[in-house]
Amino acid sequence: MIAMVLVGLVALLHVYIMLLEVLWWDTPRGQKAFGLTAEFAKATKVLAINQGVYNGFLAAGLIWGLVHPDPELGWQIQLFFLACVAVAGIVGAVTSSRKILFIQTVPAVIAILAVVLV
Repeated sequence: MIAMVLVGLVALLHVYIMLLEVLWWDTPRGQKAFGLTAEFAKATKVLAINQGVYNGFLAAGLIWGLVHPDPELGWQIQLFFLACVAVAGIVGAVTSSRKILFIQTVPAVIAILAVVLV
């Protein structure tokens, strides 16, 4: 149950990130979340939508793993998508902002440990 809750929280986080990138990128909420100027947000909105769709896929994969009727396959799906989240966080930390490591990678690794060990 603990592992499922943690996986669910990582999925919800990525739904929120998707919304920030797809819908709210050029709003005060999105600009504050990502430290953007209004001009930069406007110029990069299309790129952010693309990025947001990928975060939506990560969330969808995690949710799929949680609701899959075969627990063994669901476990594998969860681990795969959690690993994708962790790697995406590492890439984001290296290329964009170190805080992404703590926002994405750390929760994903904690959830991976819970899925494997609990």
